[in-house]
Amino acid sequence: MADTRNPTDARTSPFDFRGYRVVVAGGSRGIGRSIALAFAQAGAAVSVCARGAQALDEVHHAIAACGVTVHTKPCDLGDGHAIAAYVREAADILGGIDVLVNNASGYGFQDDDDGWEAGFRVDLMAAVRASRHALPFLTASARGCILHTSSIAAFHPGVRGPAYAAVKAALNQYTTSQALTLAEHRIRVNAIAPGSIEFPDGLWDRRKTEAPELYQRTLAKIPFGRFGAPEEIAHAALFLASPYAQWITGQTLCVDGGQLLTG
Repeated sequence: MADTRNPTDARTSPFDFRGYRVVVAGGSRGIGRSIALAFAQAGAAVSVCARGAQALDEVHHAIAACGVTVHTKPCDLGDGHAIAAYVREAADILGGIDVLVNNASGYGFQDDDDGWEAGFRVDLMAAVRASRHALPFLTASARGCILHTSSIAAFHPGVRGPAYAAVKAALNQYTTSQALTLAEHRIRVNAIAPGSIEFPDGLWDRRKTEAPELYQRTLAKIPFGRFGAPEEIAHAALFLASPYAQWITGQTLCVDGGQLLTG
């Protein structure tokens, strides 16, 4: 009989995050939302920021239903002052920060100034700034951990989205340097590089109807024969933030069903 248990349900998950304070920068939908919910379902107090107030309100209620402390706040992660205010408020409400998840993306796919600047401000500098402002709290924690959301696009050249790929490659490099810098504080830093992830009204869900040929070509390159789900990225995030990964730092973990193997 198939196992139908939810692997992020606190009653069945091998992960126990009770007592943890988790901040998810960019977590109102898709991967970020799944990461925030997975931590909450495993018992963590969770703070989430995002730009969209309606989606943020929905995720607030979903996290609250897990019976944990929840804090949400609208925040433009391209704005350095807004990031500083958000991190301070989140730490105050949660009583500190043990895990920082930098998940936001400016989706700078166009090879023009706007595309490059969106990626630089949101995918890269938001992670740099949030980490900087969270550092005093992470240092005070006995289990400080930073996770960045990268992409398998960072690992190979492509004609689509050169700005996005380049910025994610920079984020991977930052992950290694940051991990080395923060090792003396026993703060672990890792990144997750998702493959093509499909969820309602997400990029690949829209491309199914807007660009069906591209959708099918991409699907054909995934050895596991399907697109990934946001929950599968969340499972990796829980592992990397958990004591099971306490000897892992400076790594970028690909979670892609083998997609990167096909180029």
